[in-house]
Amino acid sequence: MMFYDYYRNKVQLSFSCNPFSKDPKHVWVICRYKSKWLLTEHPGRGLEFPGGKVEEGESPREAAIREVYEETGAGVSTLVYIGQYKVDGRADTIVKNIYYADIRELIDKEYYFETKGPVLLDTLPENLKEDDRFSFMMKDDVLVHSLKYMKKNPSLFC
Repeated sequence: MMFYDYYRNKVQLSFSCNPFSKDPKHVWVICRYKSKWLLTEHPGRGLEFPGGKVEEGESPREAAIREVYEETGAGVSTLVYIGQYKVDGRADTIVKNIYYADIRELIDKEYYFETKGPVLLDTLPENLKEDDRFSFMMKDDVLVHSLKYMKKNPSLFC
């Protein structure tokens, strides 16, 4: 599927295996901990699910687990590939793998890499796109379609 993001960049989203790149350089992880949504607070962007760049010599799965820990202090118990999306930006193209993570533990850390640490929410607001607390990354249809996909395939995400 195709749509435009918060900044009017073209976004292509697929729930098949690696449709845009077998070697994506970014990851994004939708997390749950004890029946709550686990997000992180980025100091400049606001609330968002953890994610970031895949480092040299690291697989996307390894990057997803590392990013969740660095940004929230969470230990991942289950990590499931959801899909992949491609953003054709003004300067470059970014391909991200989307994962779902069940969290086994949340460790209080003195320092959270690039963030203010974990934020737990019982629910995601229905008006998330208009809510200034949330990052632009939470406001496009990647999250909407990923949550719908997860709801249609619940056995994958328990």
